[in-house]
Amino acid sequence: MVNGKRILAMNFGGIGDEIFFLPTLISLKKEFPDSYITLALEPRSKSIKDLTDVIDDIFLVDVKGKNKYTEILKLILFARRKNFDMVVSAGSNKFISIILWLTGIKERYGYYSGKLSKILLTEAVPLNKNQYACAMYHDLVTPLTSYKTYLPEINVPPQEKMPNTVLIHPGVSKLSVQKGMIKTVGAEIWGETINLLLKSGKRVLLAGGPDDKDCIEKILKIVKDSDNFENCYGKTKSLKDLAELIGKAEIFICSDSAPLHVAVAMKTKTFVIFGPTDDKKLIPQSDLVIPVKASDSCPLKPCLWERRKTTCKSLDCLKISAQDIANKII
Repeated sequence: MVNGKRILAMNFGGIGDEIFFLPTLISLKKEFPDSYITLALEPRSKSIKDLTDVIDDIFLVDVKGKNKYTEILKLILFARRKNFDMVVSAGSNKFISIILWLTGIKERYGYYSGKLSKILLTEAVPLNKNQYACAMYHDLVTPLTSYKTYLPEINVPPQEKMPNTVLIHPGVSKLSVQKGMIKTVGAEIWGETINLLLKSGKRVLLAGGPDDKDCIEKILKIVKDSDNFENCYGKTKSLKDLAELIGKAEIFICSDSAPLHVAVAMKTKTFVIFGPTDDKKLIPQSDLVIPVKASDSCPLKPCLWERRKTTCKSLDCLKISAQDIANKII
């Protein structure tokens, strides 16, 4: 039995997007401590619930599948059946305000997407994409609360650090690669980076998710035998396992992907490979998170999502050497 306010939150994207959304949900929970928050999200991101107790329930909506209109109808019917008191939705699509209105939920909060959104929403919040993504999402609840949560918080306690340890997670989602969104250096660079770190006396751990199998195998063929190297691929069975491993490392090196945002929550010093995406929007202003970028002169950089949906063929922005990366650490 739910006695507090029933809140439906909607955010469709990858696991990184859901981590970005956590501060918004945390501030909502602070404002309405007895509330019951249901998050509608894509099936690929359902593991976010393993990282937090601020989400009481999830509802899966496959908006990028073949039957997206059926899925949206399913969401509307679910929302009407559950009698939510409030809905907060990310997404700048003009149809979002119509979907929220069709749910019949009394209080509706979303981004301004035109005159219709001002009519159909309780509050149409200005969308400011030129800021850290957590802050962009958090703007949605400024009409509702004075609480301000700046960074993601997850239910993984601080870990005891392993001295002199560098953890490397090279991968990005397979979906982004399939869509032509190349956002990181190749396996050869990662392998050479590990060798340079080992040569300097660092203890190096290598981790990855299911999508990274091919990359990990290529890296392992390059890495030289060393007592200071440990292959942790396959040992992290969940996002929570990965968070704990990131928390134990003194330094974390990764691509622009979900593990980056886990590292931000774990407050581990992190070096992130950035090419065509905008580091100013994807990492907080912090001494703990350092972008590693090529010194190219591409006039369009950063271009991915801002100017194009796929990366260009030259990829000058990702011409980062192993020595460039190692020099940041050693």
